[in-house]
Amino acid sequence: MVKINDNYEKLPGSYLFSDIAKKVSAYQEANPDQKIIRLGIGDVTQPLTDSVISALHSAVDEMGQAKTFHGYAPDLGYEFLRTAIAKHDYEERGCDIAADEIFVSDGAKSDSANIQEIFSLDNVIAVCDPVYPVYVDSNVMAGRAGDYDEERGLFDRIVYMPCDAEHGFAPQLPKQEADLIYLCFPNNPTGAVINKEELQKWVDYANEHSSIIIYDAAYEAYIRTDGIPHSIYECKGARTCAIELHSFSKNAGFTGVRLGYTVVPKDLVRDGVALHKLWARRHSTKYNGAPYIIQRAGEAVYSEAGQREVKQLVDYYMKNAAYILKGLKEAGFTVSGGVDAPYIWLKTPDQMTSWEFFDELLEKVGVVGTPGSGFGPHGEGYFRLTAFGSYENTVEAVDRITKHFQK
Repeated sequence: MVKINDNYEKLPGSYLFSDIAKKVSAYQEANPDQKIIRLGIGDVTQPLTDSVISALHSAVDEMGQAKTFHGYAPDLGYEFLRTAIAKHDYEERGCDIAADEIFVSDGAKSDSANIQEIFSLDNVIAVCDPVYPVYVDSNVMAGRAGDYDEERGLFDRIVYMPCDAEHGFAPQLPKQEADLIYLCFPNNPTGAVINKEELQKWVDYANEHSSIIIYDAAYEAYIRTDGIPHSIYECKGARTCAIELHSFSKNAGFTGVRLGYTVVPKDLVRDGVALHKLWARRHSTKYNGAPYIIQRAGEAVYSEAGQREVKQLVDYYMKNAAYILKGLKEAGFTVSGGVDAPYIWLKTPDQMTSWEFFDELLEKVGVVGTPGSGFGPHGEGYFRLTAFGSYENTVEAVDRITKHFQK
């Protein structure tokens, strides 16, 4: 008799953004004339840059000729892309990461979900609260999270690290034993960052306790403040305790193209086994590689023109973030984030719950955001807005929100 993986039954409801999409779709169907401005999901809106488009066209032409056709990609990814990543994202920042320690993939989301597969189910994970749901849900599916406490909104085998206003929405070192520690800076959903000195404490903690930090650096391109690390490998000792995840989605606008990479240093050893070896085996067994066409587009991001264009893209979205931050502050909202991240984290007014505020924005204002409680219990009473819309829509959304709540 076939049995299902009943760990999936422990997941509370459907995926957060699926719930939001259903609510928005139902509202739009009932109100077809209402213009809805979406500042919820972190999806980009600006087109791919000229350098990327040119690289895509050239690669497509190559695929049309027998002499230049490419089939399956190498397991780790094409050397031309891994070499560019190693040079620009690491060597130029003083980080010791070799090209053969970089694994090219179709994005940070899948890697952040799949990386747990190389670890025992006995390992205890620690996550920020609020947190990007994929970290938790993937461990629930694997059977590592324990049972769900519906009243508290927590799993009993996960260590939760509260991120509150008192600490600038940054987590504190876990007081309980934790084997796998998920960190994301700049943070999704709060937009919080920490300086190198604070990140070094996490690296030292992980090495001291033989823990592993799974470090999501998907939003590093948005860092504006000096002294904020772009990579955990800027910290001494990180090669022996950290795995880093990267994405081309948010900096180069690849949400619909799909490209990312994961770094697993060869110095990272547990139980006498190099994790690089385990991830290489997992990667080669379950993944056939990002397409040649897409990897050539990724390489173009690191060209001189590509770097200039990516900066312009990021500047565009950060202009949106600044407008949201300024407008909501002036309207009396308590807000954070939006300085070194494309996310604005605001406290809901009038003691509204996160979902009450969501409904109010959708039904009375025609703006979509993300309820903070969807990211964990400590997100209750908060709300996330993204800066990934068009500037015109962002201005209109902020104006709508401020007018409604100033009444």
